[in-house]
Amino acid sequence: MTHHFVVCTSNKGFEVSLEPRKLYQVIEDEQAVSLGMLRVIDESGEDYLYPQSLFTRIDLPETLEKQLAHVA
Repeated sequence: MTHHFVVCTSNKGFEVSLEPRKLYQVIEDEQAVSLGMLRVIDESGEDYLYPQSLFTRIDLPETLEKQLAHVA
């Protein structure tokens, strides 16, 4: 399974669930992307759909992505 991460660049409308400048793990969901959304594991530890416009995808070294994906 490939892990991807994004940085929150705005939490407008989602102030309780998201923190600006924080790294979040993305769960791949092609249907969500087709609707302009990302499935993100937020502050609650659960995954929810958020507008793509709130995030910027970042490329991390594969070893770091794997390490971050397994952090509880």
